[in-house]
Amino acid sequence: MSNDDGTMRVAAIQTVSAGDVAANLAQAEPLVRLAVAQGARLVVLPEYFGVFGARATDKVAAREADGEGPQQAFLARLAHAHGIWLVGGTVPLACGDPARVRSACLVYGPDGKRVARYDKIHLFAFSRGEERYDEGRTIEAGTQTVAVELPCGRVGLSVCYDLRFPELYRGMGTLSLILVPAAFTATTGAAHWHLLLRARAVENQCYVLAAAQGGVHPGGRRTYGHSVLVDPWGIVVAEHAEGPGFIVGDIDPARLAEVRAELPALAHRVL
Repeated sequence: MSNDDGTMRVAAIQTVSAGDVAANLAQAEPLVRLAVAQGARLVVLPEYFGVFGARATDKVAAREADGEGPQQAFLARLAHAHGIWLVGGTVPLACGDPARVRSACLVYGPDGKRVARYDKIHLFAFSRGEERYDEGRTIEAGTQTVAVELPCGRVGLSVCYDLRFPELYRGMGTLSLILVPAAFTATTGAAHWHLLLRARAVENQCYVLAAAQGGVHPGGRRTYGHSVLVDPWGIVVAEHAEGPGFIVGDIDPARLAEVRAELPALAHRVL
């Protein structure tokens, strides 16, 4: 549902998830409820909202079969209970490799049924001193981009490290909104998070909604947080810096049309 003027209120939930799935879901649920109370019709949870353990293999241990499991049941139940579009940033789904999972962004409709699945394509790797990450060891990369038609328009799905690859979004067509559930590290987030989100909004002339992990997790890993909504001109219209919380804001078709009329960059594309 959207308002009479076509605007749709959206929300990004920020968590500091740990290793216990049930505890993480219990902490996320009231944040979803509060966002809905403020009018949100589309709610996005961050990457690893259901499990963020001390070891990369913890998500493999918590993997679910496609279509069943506590994290998927949680998303379906909340979407139906609140009558909203609910996006589970990532759920670790079983794949052919028992040592790895697909990191799947799942979208559920107001009836509680799943309407889209996007498997994270770009897998993060970073090495600086003692700080080292290599998602390819525990995640099998997806291969297909996914965009879904929602009441606010065409919505492009992506996850965290995908944000660094603008061609991912160019291949989705004209978008009203890009979703970026994430768990950016504190190091890379401080350097590039706002820069990349604003760039994707400006070059695609659309809204960008990023739901982040934001705090210290088991094992000492620190995520950057700063869940944000960016408008098509690159303006940050809502932000939550650190710790659990949420942001709300409106996807306004009049604002999209205004920016695209004043600077018709999308119409000027050649390549």
